[in-house]
Amino acid sequence: MYIKQVIRNKKNWGFYLIGTFIIIPIMLIIFQIPFTVALTSAAMDDPELLAKLAQNDVNAMMSVLEPNLNLFLMLLGFAGMLLGVFISTKYIHKNSIRELTTSRDKIDWSRVFYSFSIWGLITVPLILLDTTIISPENYEWNFNYNSFIVLLAIVIVWIPIQTSAEEYLFRGYLMQGVGVISGTRWLPLIFTSLAFGLMHYANPEIDKLGNMVYVFYIGSGLFAGIMTLMDEGMELALGWHAANNSFAALLVTADWTALQTHSIYKDISDPQSLPVDEVLVPVLFFVVVLVIFSKKYGWTDWKGKLFGKI
Repeated sequence: MYIKQVIRNKKNWGFYLIGTFIIIPIMLIIFQIPFTVALTSAAMDDPELLAKLAQNDVNAMMSVLEPNLNLFLMLLGFAGMLLGVFISTKYIHKNSIRELTTSRDKIDWSRVFYSFSIWGLITVPLILLDTTIISPENYEWNFNYNSFIVLLAIVIVWIPIQTSAEEYLFRGYLMQGVGVISGTRWLPLIFTSLAFGLMHYANPEIDKLGNMVYVFYIGSGLFAGIMTLMDEGMELALGWHAANNSFAALLVTADWTALQTHSIYKDISDPQSLPVDEVLVPVLFFVVVLVIFSKKYGWTDWKGKLFGKI
């Protein structure tokens, strides 16, 4: 029902190409201008740094500005992405934001908050367990009250915008678009999961941890896609993604991650010595969460909802 409710868009399937390759990228670029200007201005007296920025060196980008300012300006681009998705949906396809979000009569915010809470109750204890008991030698205390308060404000306002932008693009706009065009459910599920994973190819984590990190990124996309198709809406995916990035930004940072923040702890371990299982463990918890949601919301007909025709 989530995809089928916009089946009328099939006759104008080319509009999805306009939205995906023109409107959304243009809005993203416009909103990234302040970040680009700030980086360039700060690095103006360093030709070597400017050269790295011109090559889209993510590590260089993360090192130029004060972390809170850097985070805010970086997240600003996602506001443009989200706006681009909404403009394409409302004015190109003539669909409502509600239809992009859910098949229910209205957006179920209780699902968003429930998903946020469940993932928080899993990840926060795991992170604190690792930082204090399992591997305390891999972390150092990084807490600074004034910087953390600013970070908290940024996280509360801007991280949900960032994660919502990604979810509305992949689990919303592209999921519905590929589903409508192909008439299938499995193809948009696989396509959006792979696209979501490959979107992170420039993240510094890939360089430090290797290609095994794609298992987490693609697995995350698959997890969010399954939730969306089984629950006939994006609400659970929106809550999970917001929780995942919010708690990551607040609790642990590292010099080799895409989110370098004034978090409580800083990971000082060698990322290349990280055991494979530490990357894969979160993927295993995805299965646990799917079982929890399945029981709570009474999901049935898994085969039909994931592999059936539209």
